[in-house]
Amino acid sequence: MSVKAVIFGSIGTLSDTSDLQLQAFNMAFEEAGLDWVWGGDEYREMLKKPGGKARIARYAEAKGEDVSASELHRAKIRFFDQLVEQKGITLRPGVADVISAAEARGLKLGFATTTNTDTLELLFSGLFPVLPRSEFDWIGDQSMVEAGKPAPDIFERALRELGVSADEALAIEDTPESAEAAIAAGLRTLGFANAMAKGREFPQGVEMVDHLDPTVLDEVSLAAE
Repeated sequence: MSVKAVIFGSIGTLSDTSDLQLQAFNMAFEEAGLDWVWGGDEYREMLKKPGGKARIARYAEAKGEDVSASELHRAKIRFFDQLVEQKGITLRPGVADVISAAEARGLKLGFATTTNTDTLELLFSGLFPVLPRSEFDWIGDQSMVEAGKPAPDIFERALRELGVSADEALAIEDTPESAEAAIAAGLRTLGFANAMAKGREFPQGVEMVDHLDPTVLDEVSLAAE
């Protein structure tokens, strides 16, 4: 069966914002008067469980401190917005080429993230006009599913909305946990690790790539025949 859709998963498949996200968390903690400072290795470990607000709540519980995870996360988003405006964000190498090649072949494009809508808006604001939202036929977010990744819900929703079956779609994911979601939904999955996930083991069945280029679409088409 021929491939009819390419579904990018997490934000990190489009732009690697891990460092800016970490800076924004620490800026929010400082503003709130907390003595929390997350380091790179610590944050890398935390990313094994998706969800920024939940990440804050788990950290506070572990430290025995009473904080509003929601308020801290809103502050984090505000600081992330500032950092994006100050420093800018760029597409990861090869992403634009794959998107152009997919469009030239008449493939549908999906973006199946379970991040919150505010962060999603910031992403596309930062990437505009290089990658406008309109490039995608469907974009998902946290509000559309009850269970976030690694549950397969967002990919299952993407398949329904795009009108394709699991064996007609290719998923691209940047972390093992997010790749689990795509695999669980029955999609052929490329692992395109972000900076924080490099060197980590992805689920069995995930095909790892160091960079994206249009040949991945040829390889998928051949495997589907």
